[in-house]
Amino acid sequence: MKQDRPKISDVARIAGVSTATVSRVISNPGMVSEDTRATVQAAIAETGYRLNHAARNLRHQRTGGIVALVPNLSNPFFAQILSGIASVLVPAGYNLLVADTHSAGAEMLLDYAEPSRADGLIVLDGALPAAGLSGRVPVVQACEWVPGLLAPRVKIDNAAAAALAVAHLADLGHRRIGHVAGPRGNVLSEARFKGTVEALRARGLPCPDQADYAADFSLEAGRAAADRWLAADTATRPTALSFASDAMACGFIGEVQRHGLVVPRDVSVVGFDDIELIAHISPPLTTIRQPRAALGRLAAERLLARLRGENDPGDDMLLPVELVIRASTAPLV
Repeated sequence: MKQDRPKISDVARIAGVSTATVSRVISNPGMVSEDTRATVQAAIAETGYRLNHAARNLRHQRTGGIVALVPNLSNPFFAQILSGIASVLVPAGYNLLVADTHSAGAEMLLDYAEPSRADGLIVLDGALPAAGLSGRVPVVQACEWVPGLLAPRVKIDNAAAAALAVAHLADLGHRRIGHVAGPRGNVLSEARFKGTVEALRARGLPCPDQADYAADFSLEAGRAAADRWLAADTATRPTALSFASDAMACGFIGEVQRHGLVVPRDVSVVGFDDIELIAHISPPLTTIRQPRAALGRLAAERLLARLRGENDPGDDMLLPVELVIRASTAPLV
């Protein structure tokens, strides 16, 4: 004979609580005392009860899914952010769906902002249209932000972070400091270039032109920047460079090394992000560390609060960064 599937009432009976209490333990455990949570969880384990997510989502008119809109899934920078997001959403009963905004069409992306497709969005691409994301489902922005989109932001102070790189290189004695920026118009690129220029001006140092080493965050862009740097007059070219991404810094180092130069003897290099591999290249890369997992966790927590109907102050949440000094920078000799 087929055994009946355990019901929530079975859990409540064994735990000696109401079915409403069992439901709260499952969906909102913070509302229940620690002892009660432990008793209910033991009863769940004993009965083998499993929540019917599809039925619950149907009752509450929700999909059970949160979509993260990511500008480039091949970029290792996003791995820790997505892991942080999942660490919050999955225990809360939500599925994390990830869409690559570079490969998906605009119409498909806007479909994700429909209540029938997702309960909420976490936006990591600042190039998306604000109008298409507004007013459909709750939205939180992480790392990048969309100008004009009125949704909470979890990010770092990119200008101040870029200034840390300048201060480090200047303190090492460098006076010709260049900057390899990301794409023109990108919110991160613009903020990091602005911070670089302001820091150089504050020290009375010459400022680079954004077009000198404009790039696109990629390894290939870093290699191309190396070609331009190698072709410049050695008497006037920068003795140190800050990069708007670690990937570009790695591409640059690889190319100058192929031409027989040594980092940091011939040029000091600072990256941005602290992706995992840069501590293992030669030389290990000095960089600005972003708290990527925390960015993801806090963005997810902020979105869940919005889904619960809690008031959000709407202010930017700024996370601290750290200058990580490794072997790719050295005093000017």
